[in-house]
Amino acid sequence: MVRKICVITGSRAEYGLLRWLMHSIREDPELTLQVIATGMHLSPEYGFTTTEIEKDGFLINAKIEMLLSSDTYVGISKSIGVGLIGFADALNNLAPDIVLVLGDRFEIFSAVQAAINLRIPVAHVSGGELTEGVIDERFRHAITKMSDIHFVSNREHEKRVIQMGEQPSRVFNVGNPGLDNFTNLKLLKRNELEKTLDFNLAKTNFLVTLHPLNASLQNSYIDAQELVNALDEFPEAHIIITKPNADAGRKDISNVFDNYCKINSNRVFVSSSLGQLIYLSALNVCDVVIGNSSSGIVEAPAIKKPTVNIGNRQEGRLKAKSIIDCESDCKSIVAAITLALSQNFQEILKGTNSLYGKPGASEKIKVALKEFGIDKSVNKIFHNIEYDLD
Repeated sequence: MVRKICVITGSRAEYGLLRWLMHSIREDPELTLQVIATGMHLSPEYGFTTTEIEKDGFLINAKIEMLLSSDTYVGISKSIGVGLIGFADALNNLAPDIVLVLGDRFEIFSAVQAAINLRIPVAHVSGGELTEGVIDERFRHAITKMSDIHFVSNREHEKRVIQMGEQPSRVFNVGNPGLDNFTNLKLLKRNELEKTLDFNLAKTNFLVTLHPLNASLQNSYIDAQELVNALDEFPEAHIIITKPNADAGRKDISNVFDNYCKINSNRVFVSSSLGQLIYLSALNVCDVVIGNSSSGIVEAPAIKKPTVNIGNRQEGRLKAKSIIDCESDCKSIVAAITLALSQNFQEILKGTNSLYGKPGASEKIKVALKEFGIDKSVNKIFHNIEYDLD
């Protein structure tokens, strides 16, 4: 009997990590791919990125509108409730054998709640990771406890998921599927990227993404302003900026970036969503990745690019030697960028590798999904670890 796998995606970045897994599922005669798009994919503010999914040849079986325009904690909380209603109907109609989700976003948290109440097993990618600077940290671990099968990116994350009481036989250390892009995508060359963006690169180029620090009360506007003040200290650099995710505080950051681009249109390019091919091509040609995106932690080290990681959003993640942590004030950011551009640091980069596995995760996940024994009961056995508490 053909097994139905329903992949749920709510953002451009998440889809970029899932794309090759979705392709592998679709091409397997023993599996049927179902796709639910939600969150930022359906928002004009983020470029209606459902078109990107469809352009890649995937049929979207359901679209769940859940994002409110409110840029507040209350708005996010209400969005979770709206999403829960939509996912309940969609999953009930599609009746998948397994729901597959990735990461720690509130949209995914909402989807998983609906799935477990419908007795649909959940497969979770990227559990066991830490992002202590944002509320998503709690969503990730909650999703782990609601899931039935786990695909993690390294041994430390595997141990952490087991520590949370998950059965070792259901935890698979496969690596990060996002790294599959480097073997499956033909990245744009420098001149191709310039033509695609209609933007000229310079001798020195930065790729910038700043998300709100939504686990704290820090002012997103101040964080963004400190960053652009730091970028002003490198007037020779050309800068590609991608706007933040749908988190509380995002509008303040986006407004700062838009205004900065207006003032510096000859050397600054801003986009709501570049898409995976263009984003990774920009990552490949840039000299420094700047901000607090997970791509600076996971993908950038894989191609030996330095990352200036601002603030505590990525606190707790495993970090390669190519990553420079700094505070969110202008002076600290300038010092970190200067270090990243130095000749001594360029030597350090030569020995850098990603700590999140190697390409090939998508195929490993697909095989496990085929072989996983489906249990639609509500029972879940807690795996105890014996500790010496004396």
